[in-house]
Amino acid sequence: MNPNPSGFDARLDAVPENPGVYLMKDPSGSVIYVGKAKNLKNRLRSYFTKNPTGTDKVRAMISNIADFDYVVVESELEALLLEANFIKSYNPKYNVLLRDDKGYPYVCITMNETYPRIFKAFRIGSDRGKGAQYYGPFLGGDLYRALEAINDILPTKKCRKVFPRDIGKGRPCLNYHIGRCVAPCKGDVPAEDYRAVMRDVCSFFQGKYDGLQKTLADKMMLASEAMNFEVAALYRDRLQALERIMASQKVTFRVEQDMDAIGFHRDAGEICIRKMELRAGRIVGSSTYFFRDEGEEDKDVVSAFIKQYYPESVGVPPVILVSSMPEESDAIEKLLSQIAGKKVRLRTPVRGDGVAFLDLAKKNASESLQRRVLRVGDTQKGISAAMDRLQELIGMRTAPTRIEAYDISNMGADDLCGAMVVFVDGRPDRKAYKLFKLKSVEGQNDYASMEEVLRRRLAHLEAGEWGPQPSLILIDGGKAHLSVARKVLGDMGLLDSIYAAGMVKDQKHKTAGLVLPDGSIFELGKEACENEENLVLLRLLTAIQNEVHRFAISFQRKLSQKRHLSFRLESIPGIGPQKRKALLGHFGTIAKIAAADVDALLSAPKISRNDALAIHRHFHRSEDN
Repeated sequence: MNPNPSGFDARLDAVPENPGVYLMKDPSGSVIYVGKAKNLKNRLRSYFTKNPTGTDKVRAMISNIADFDYVVVESELEALLLEANFIKSYNPKYNVLLRDDKGYPYVCITMNETYPRIFKAFRIGSDRGKGAQYYGPFLGGDLYRALEAINDILPTKKCRKVFPRDIGKGRPCLNYHIGRCVAPCKGDVPAEDYRAVMRDVCSFFQGKYDGLQKTLADKMMLASEAMNFEVAALYRDRLQALERIMASQKVTFRVEQDMDAIGFHRDAGEICIRKMELRAGRIVGSSTYFFRDEGEEDKDVVSAFIKQYYPESVGVPPVILVSSMPEESDAIEKLLSQIAGKKVRLRTPVRGDGVAFLDLAKKNASESLQRRVLRVGDTQKGISAAMDRLQELIGMRTAPTRIEAYDISNMGADDLCGAMVVFVDGRPDRKAYKLFKLKSVEGQNDYASMEEVLRRRLAHLEAGEWGPQPSLILIDGGKAHLSVARKVLGDMGLLDSIYAAGMVKDQKHKTAGLVLPDGSIFELGKEACENEENLVLLRLLTAIQNEVHRFAISFQRKLSQKRHLSFRLESIPGIGPQKRKALLGHFGTIAKIAAADVDALLSAPKISRNDALAIHRHFHRSEDN
């Protein structure tokens, strides 16, 4: 804590009770935190009491305050705007700072120029204030497909000529002759006509397809009525290309209004926010952002995201869906409404399409963070640091090159199975993964199951048919599971050449620690992960543990589905193994068998009329009663 909170008392007496923004500074004078308040005096006093409240992060910030400053404004709305600007300017250490998906590009359309250009940009430039339009960020493949779609739908310039400088220099290229460019280079295309094309491009990236669809349809009809069938065919092709995109983006949501959904997920010391855009019932955009997880409440992270993202965004929809409502929601709505020039509301949906759309954003946030964790961050340097830390903690002679991880999955006493995933130099090697349907274990016994899986795998070491000997075996489980692994290694004479450790989870089913060979647990909680080496280790272990669990549970579900499918067919009198195989081979799925009428069932090999009647009766008993 601040060693002398009363040292600020005299200055606090002079602080007004107005709305404003305050800046906390460390001994070097650097701004370490920016906040806003309806009442500056009350908010600042709350930091300098003998026992200030707040998260660990807030208390750490307070302990580093050597000075503070503030700016008085007229309203809470002005305070929100100024707070966002100061955070952007100072990047203060203790604020939640928005970091987008590194290296993901935007599309820039220079509507501030007489002849607008389209190009890929890796950041939003200062020309935005002059009228340039930015869309994104996009994943690389998504951007490529978007630009390809534009080429199919609209006659945009694709050459490197600069206008108006290069007008009249040289003949139009092939794109003009095949209808893919209006060729402003000829000199007889008015700038406004070319700008009209570029406004259609902007409409495309904004998801305003309906107006663009109507424009293309009208032009096609006019050309057709004028008997200009070649031009009509050109517009027909563009219209069909647009309709293919519209069909691919159409989702099951009945709502046709514009809205954003902010999905949220935490894991491995990081937070992911996935913002998804719905326009007229179609998902037209998505952006991914990452924060370091320092224990802030969900609502505070969502608030920080909204205040930092939307003042710089391309457009603000009338509705933004959030799962955690910020405390200052009224002020944020006023801020967003001012930016958008229309009423904007924050909503936490409780039913219907809003819930489905927000759930989709949450799912995408979870998957984005899983992919990031699986990469163990962004660089090979992070992976190397994690492997070195693993070597140090376990006491290995060298950093592990091949890690094999094991997990057991079951549904009670049924569908017992195990899984092995392989990470080579910190990266998953999916071709080396193995699944095990347990043979010798009866009933639910994770320890016996783990022993069987390990013995079966290690029995193949000498032949090398399942890959080389692992440097390290990681078991999904605690001390008892690790003891089983070490016993198997000892029995097979491998305890001196293969290291083993365990991976444990917390009550939220998140990776929380490493069980070392001596049975002790190295915990990877928040305090431990303030050390960057421990943070990258947490990411590596989370990636491995999530991957082996995913692989095991997917196999268990397949076994369960197969068992239930087999049971449903086996319960039909007179339908033995050969006839069941014939039915599945003919129809493909149990659902199609159940939906078939008697005549359709008779078309399957080996199925008699009595068989068909029995099968139909089995699946339609409720209709017969």
